[in-house]
Amino acid sequence: MKNRSHEILELLTKENKIEVSLLAEKLGVSQVTVRKDLDKLESKGIIKREHGIALLCSTDDINGRIAYHYETKRQIAIKATELISDGDTIMIESGSCCALFADALTALKKDLTIITNSAFIADYIRGKSNFQVILLGGIYQQDSQVMVGPMIRQCAENFCVDLFFIGTDGYSSRAGFTNRDQMRAQAVRDMALQAEQVVVLTESEKFSKHGVIPLNLKNGVKIVITDTQIQDQIASELNNHNIRVITI
Repeated sequence: MKNRSHEILELLTKENKIEVSLLAEKLGVSQVTVRKDLDKLESKGIIKREHGIALLCSTDDINGRIAYHYETKRQIAIKATELISDGDTIMIESGSCCALFADALTALKKDLTIITNSAFIADYIRGKSNFQVILLGGIYQQDSQVMVGPMIRQCAENFCVDLFFIGTDGYSSRAGFTNRDQMRAQAVRDMALQAEQVVVLTESEKFSKHGVIPLNLKNGVKIVITDTQIQDQIASELNNHNIRVITI
């Protein structure tokens, strides 16, 4: 069963903003109870409140992107944990699905080492005693809270992993998986060089969009985990490129 926080985020994804009184009515609880739930979400930076109204944070911000289609992303993240065994060392790049994946790992796995260029993810899962987080150095991008630049490659070259988990801003048949930011795209390429397989975590909506920067991962992408709304044509196309599609 979904908890109220998940239901609140789903409602905000649809409405973008909603009155606290209406939210309480839809959830069948008191306004006091809803305010407590909103306090928790606001403390994580996922939502904000103004004069009795709850709003999603901007989708340009990593917290806002986590809130958008939250439940779908959470289910994708949980499914991705099935690829991981206790004691593994993996790489994770920045992004909302990846952040929720890292969070799911802390609940379901132990003794992992996570190598990431995301300061947000490192902070998001801080305090988990069974985990070691290695944060790659570089130029800090404030909005996405991610490290980029030539130092990423220098740092990543110190590691070799089996699996590298990434998100995507879009996809096209011609360009493959894409990103909106040139420096973040290059960071993904540099990290992918140190992995045997790249796993893409994304909601199906991204397959109807595309960023301006191709990731150019060649044959590196081996698995895509997404929801069942992915078009059959796209799924077949991915399969034809020897990419396994897992749906939730």
